[in-house]
Amino acid sequence: METLDTFDAKILNALQEDATLSLDVLAEIATLSRNAVWRRIKAMEERGIIKGRVLVIDPTTLGLNLSVFMLIRAGAHAPNWHERFSRATRVIPEILSAYRMTGDLDYMIHAKVRDMADYDRLYQRLIKEVEIADISASFVMEEIKSGTAITV
Repeated sequence: METLDTFDAKILNALQEDATLSLDVLAEIATLSRNAVWRRIKAMEERGIIKGRVLVIDPTTLGLNLSVFMLIRAGAHAPNWHERFSRATRVIPEILSAYRMTGDLDYMIHAKVRDMADYDRLYQRLIKEVEIADISASFVMEEIKSGTAITV
């Protein structure tokens, strides 16, 4: 587990809100010099604390109006199956995230699609890539909270 001081926490919290903040602005927020902030960011990147910097897009502006969670029971419990499933989830662009789960279900996928026809194309592509015992889909009616920021 990584330990962070209050300066690192200020930098991380600010960058999670806006990754485009300049070093000068971050220096003001963290009450450090510009160079000290740069060194801390580079160190956190090297330690793997900062995995990357991304741009967040509103999917509805691109016509991706339907958010779906797919609950999956594996077709087989073998390393080859898991490798093929993992590969398929990485190459299908509509899939935003995929998780191996405990409990009754084996995997959960979160995807964004245009409509039900688009979901069906996603479904058909996934089952062509790997055999699946069962898929249950739940469609989001209202997004109440969504984010990636972790308060440090």
